[in-house]
Amino acid sequence: MTASTIELPIRPEDRRIARYAAAAIALSIAEAALPSPLPGVKPGLANIVILLVLTRHGWRDAAWVSILRVLAGSLLVGQFLAPGFFLALVGALASLAVLAGTAKLPVRWFGPVSASVLAAFAHVGGQLLLARLWLVPHDGIIYLVPIFAASALVFGIVNGLIVAKLLKEFP
Repeated sequence: MTASTIELPIRPEDRRIARYAAAAIALSIAEAALPSPLPGVKPGLANIVILLVLTRHGWRDAAWVSILRVLAGSLLVGQFLAPGFFLALVGALASLAVLAGTAKLPVRWFGPVSASVLAAFAHVGGQLLLARLWLVPHDGIIYLVPIFAASALVFGIVNGLIVAKLLKEFP
């Protein structure tokens, strides 16, 4: 018997996505170590990388980086297939859906800050919906909406401003 090998060609765009995903994963892990005043309230630092990828390389690459970040990040922090993993996945998918729509909006009026804020609201909305339907089947979760919406607004603006500055300084 002879052994056969399968070789997959590695393209430059594969390496680029891997570099961006590594940066997003590192930011996710660093963020997991940060103390939070309320469980689930996080700055979403990895979203800076996702928005950079979206702006520079398009939605497809941003989707790859986002999904790789959720999968690898959850494996590295020991959350894979735990409720936190599903919350992160639903949030990422909701955010990606909104980013797909914002990518088609006029850049003149909708830049990185507005995309970041809309994606943050979608992320939080997806997570709260999943939490309500699966983890906390009680209407009391509605009382958390203002807190999560305020954090999405603040962190969405901050992350969007960081992306805008990075795009300006490193075109």
